Amino acid sequence: QVQLVESGGGLVQAGGSLRLSCAASGRTFISYVMGWFRQAPGNEREFVAAINWSGGMTYYADSVKGRFTISRDNAKNTVYLQMNSLKPEDTAVYYCAADRTLVVSTRFGAYDYWGQGTQVTVSS
Repeated sequence: QVQLVESGGGLVQAGGSLRLSCAASGRTFISYVMGWFRQAPGNEREFVAAINWSGGMTYYADSVKGRFTISRDNAKNTVYLQMNSLKPEDTAVYYCAADRTLVVSTRFGAYDYWGQGTQVTVSS
C-alpha cells in the first residue's frame, strides 16, 4: 500500500509559477511510475505529466508541454511538478498518482494509488 500526499497548491496570477510536491510512503517508491492528473469542475480527470522510475523518461500533455516539468527524488520519496507560465485554464485540483507497473501510462485507469488532491487556482 502506498499513501500519497500532495502539497504546494494555491492561488497565483496568470504568468506565475507554482511547484507541487507529492510525498509517498513506503519503501517501494522507486519502483513506481508517478503521474500528475488534474480535474476542473465539470470536467473529467485528465493526464498532465508522468515520469518513470529513474526520472529518465517523462511525458506531458500537449496543453502543458514546455511550461510544466515533472521530476522525482527517490531518496526523498517525492515527485514534483514545476508549473511555470500558468494560465487560468490550468485551474483545477491536481492529483498525484502511482502506478506499480514499469510502463509509463497517460491513462487514468492505469494508476493504482491516488493522493487527495491539491487546489491550484490561476487568476486572470
